[in-house]
Amino acid sequence: MQTIKTKYFDYGKEEMDYLASLDETLGAAMARMGRVERVIIPDLFTALIYAIVGQLISVKAVRTIWERMQVKFGEISPQNLAMQTADEIQSCGMTMKKAVCINNIAQMIAQGAFNLDELNDLSDTEVINKLMTLNGVGKWTAEMMLINAMERPDVVSWGDIAIRRGMMKLYGLPAITKGQFDEYRLGYSPFGSVASIFLWEISFE
Repeated sequence: MQTIKTKYFDYGKEEMDYLASLDETLGAAMARMGRVERVIIPDLFTALIYAIVGQLISVKAVRTIWERMQVKFGEISPQNLAMQTADEIQSCGMTMKKAVCINNIAQMIAQGAFNLDELNDLSDTEVINKLMTLNGVGKWTAEMMLINAMERPDVVSWGDIAIRRGMMKLYGLPAITKGQFDEYRLGYSPFGSVASIFLWEISFE
């Protein structure tokens, strides 16, 4: 099985101290938890396919499908996946709709119709807008790319149920409105992605 290159999201004491100085509640949680590691996939194509696989399914299901894909196809590359049929991709355990999207995106990138490398020169908003031109990629998937591949520093996704749940648990809220969420999100700036890493962890505690 091809080994996918991963690393940890790069942050340290400076970001944690800054967030703690702005938000005592988050600071106390970070002090209790210590550094939380977030595994990311630096290769943009591999990370994009992983994010699409991960849409609306459990972490356990994602892991199973992802392992099957690596066993079946080897390297998760545009050229490799473009050569497969949607049926072959779907057989790894995902929906046919998702398999078709993955196959189409792989073909577009393999043929040069979409250049992922250009994303590195764009702002967060521009990255989201460009990725959302791909069929099957919505805002949440694009935001996951910003954090889990590109290591952009200031992303807190309203579309991520676990982040919202983590925020509710952290602040003892029975529910959260978009307005409340945005207030907290802006309060974490410019290190929102580090706050997200801790909110994810809190949501699963």
